[in-house]
Amino acid sequence: MTQHGSFHWNELVTPKAERAKQFYAKTIGWSFEPMPLDDGATYWVAVMGGQPVAGIFPTDRPGYEDVCEGWMSYLAVDDVDARAEKAVAAGATLMRPIFDVPNVGRIAILTEPGGAGVGWMTPAT
Repeated sequence: MTQHGSFHWNELVTPKAERAKQFYAKTIGWSFEPMPLDDGATYWVAVMGGQPVAGIFPTDRPGYEDVCEGWMSYLAVDDVDARAEKAVAAGATLMRPIFDVPNVGRIAILTEPGGAGVGWMTPAT
C-alpha cells in the first residue's frame, strides 16, 4: 500500500478523452486499458511497462458540464472516512459523497479551503 500522505494516483479530467489518449500515447508512450464506469462511460487507465500509471476520466456526459479540464491528484490516506471528516472540520468541502471503486479503493473528492480540488483514497489491498 502507498504510504499515508503520499501521492497515489493522478488522472486527467477531460471532455476529450480520445484527444488526450492520442497525445499521451504519441508523446509519453502510454497505452490505455478501458475500465467501465457505472453510468456506461469508460475510464481509461494509462499503462507504461505493464503497470498502471494514471487515468483519464471523461467529462463529456451529463452531470460534468461545468467541470474544467485538468489533472486531479489523489493522496493515499489510512482511513478516508475519518480523514474526510477532519478535512471538513478544517474547512474543506466534499464535492460528492465518499464512494468505493471495486479493486481500487474508497475515495473522497474534496475542495480544500484554498479552493483546489484534491482526491483522498484509501487504496484497496
